[in-house]
Amino acid sequence: MKTRRYVASGSSRTCVLAASLFALAWTTPARAQLAPANDMGVALGHIHVTVKDVEAQKRFWTEMLGGTLVTNGPLTLIQFPGIFIMLRQADAAGPAAGSVFDHFGFVYKDIAAVRARWKAAGIKYDVGEVNPNQGYVYAPETGVRVEVFGDPSLPGPVSMDHIHLYPAEADIPAMQAWYAKVFGLFPGRRQRVARPGVIETDYIHRFNLSFSAGMGKLAGTRGRAIDHLGFDVKNIEEFEKKLASHGLTFDAAPRQIPNTRAKVAFMTDPWGTYIEVTEGLAP
Repeated sequence: MKTRRYVASGSSRTCVLAASLFALAWTTPARAQLAPANDMGVALGHIHVTVKDVEAQKRFWTEMLGGTLVTNGPLTLIQFPGIFIMLRQADAAGPAAGSVFDHFGFVYKDIAAVRARWKAAGIKYDVGEVNPNQGYVYAPETGVRVEVFGDPSLPGPVSMDHIHLYPAEADIPAMQAWYAKVFGLFPGRRQRVARPGVIETDYIHRFNLSFSAGMGKLAGTRGRAIDHLGFDVKNIEEFEKKLASHGLTFDAAPRQIPNTRAKVAFMTDPWGTYIEVTEGLAP
């Protein structure tokens, strides 16, 4: 599909980029790999969260949200189908709210069961007023919110659903075009939104990058509770050449992570979203 679609999100509109080959055909959440790369060799990689208590956060993301701890040499990752969560111990410069990267979303096969688990553990969550099959759960300490949806047709218990960025409304078309050009995403329709019946559901189990109009001047993400967004590529040097063809550069040249096959480099989008590009992130 090549046309741009906007879906209502409260009083504002949400623009969506779908990931063309990011179908999440998982049978187990513990499988330590990412979704297939798209035609440009790009896959969604990870989200890096700034925390004070790493061990407590590991328990939250595994015991409460259903992730699985995996390692890649010295790297500890929390695996969900289609995404890794990574934790960095530091004092966050601010919460995710108020930055360009506001939240991200998971989908659960049995939303009632996971809510019962959160309630028993005293985890803060809420249920959508319009759509009770949607809501948010809040990470202790950081306040990072994860939007959640229920979908009984999911092949496994949990899967990645979407990343939600909040630029100024006038910047949404340019931001959509930038991510399409740089990472090979394409305009599409989100399967799951907070208000039911807004869009068709023909992109089942696919990752979406969604854009909604932010309120006021929003901060960049670096150093905040959600520090950065990660994409994984097949060949980081070739990706660097592709960036150069668009007049873009990494903040620093790609480097190898010791004792792994992984390579990393960083860049920042024009709206302040800090981005890590990796090669070989999955164990």
